[in-house]
Amino acid sequence: MKISNYDIDLEKASEEIKKNGYKNIVLQFPEGLKSSATKVIDYLHGKTNADFVVSADPCYGACDPGLIEFKKIGIDFIIQIGHLPIPSIKHFDIPTMFVNAYFDFDVKKLSEKIMPFLKNKKIGLISTAQHVHLLKQIRQYLEQNQFEVFIGKGDDRIFSDGQILGCNFTAASSIADKVDMFLFIGSGNFHPMGLILSTKKPVIAVDPYTLNVKTDELVDTKDMILKQRYGAIASSKDAKVFGILVGLKEGQKRIELANRLKKILAEKNKKAYVIVMNYFSPDFLQAFRDVDCFVSTACPRIAIDDYLQYKIPILTPIELEILLGYKKWDDYQFDEILV
Repeated sequence: MKISNYDIDLEKASEEIKKNGYKNIVLQFPEGLKSSATKVIDYLHGKTNADFVVSADPCYGACDPGLIEFKKIGIDFIIQIGHLPIPSIKHFDIPTMFVNAYFDFDVKKLSEKIMPFLKNKKIGLISTAQHVHLLKQIRQYLEQNQFEVFIGKGDDRIFSDGQILGCNFTAASSIADKVDMFLFIGSGNFHPMGLILSTKKPVIAVDPYTLNVKTDELVDTKDMILKQRYGAIASSKDAKVFGILVGLKEGQKRIELANRLKKILAEKNKKAYVIVMNYFSPDFLQAFRDVDCFVSTACPRIAIDDYLQYKIPILTPIELEILLGYKKWDDYQFDEILV
């Protein structure tokens, strides 16, 4: 079914519902697809006659599966629209299906657009879930034009070859030693910036929706972010009390890491308290007035994307190690959730 220019395999979802006799189903959507929720419900109800509810809570990906509380309202099946599964997450409180939303674009037109920007012959191809299905076609076109193209395989958090998440760039790092640069297919700055920081390779990004190509702008963004991160570390140099944030979402829980950070803080005579959260917001943390610095072990984007919203400095685990002297600034790495 075509929804908001995305292809979503709702027929496969309806077959799964009928095969297992599911009666009460909750739908989870990313923000960009919530406006189409009623169309999806109408389609699936017409095919299955099951009852559907839609979750209005934010849904950040397969790391954010449905809550066990859904059982209390009789939910027996969850469908998450617009995301690919994370293979390492195998156990769900409620049976869950991931139905991706694929965006098709003119591969030839996009490839021709980026050709003048490809200054090196060895290219790594990378994208997000919505576009990975077209990477092989792009590789074929580039190879016909004498480029050597690599599509990497990620760890067990990654479902498709060439796919990256905001918290995992292993599909890129697995081929970083083979390529001169990366070509990222997707929108926004966070993923290509993460590519630069995690692989130390040049990155060209092309937005398949607008065909806008970014090169130098990514470096500028990366430099700006690094300045902010250096400032966050500097602002925390006199901190004595730390709040270590642990996410409760299934794919973001890093309690072992939190305990390790608490231990190294104790070694430096710092106090540390573990704070668990499901949804992260600066407003929820304002009450912890005794805390001088937060350290987020949850989604790596929290400390970076929302940094300016926090009145108290918030660091990533790697930045804390730099602050405490266990690592040097020159060793800076992008925080990733790895298997």
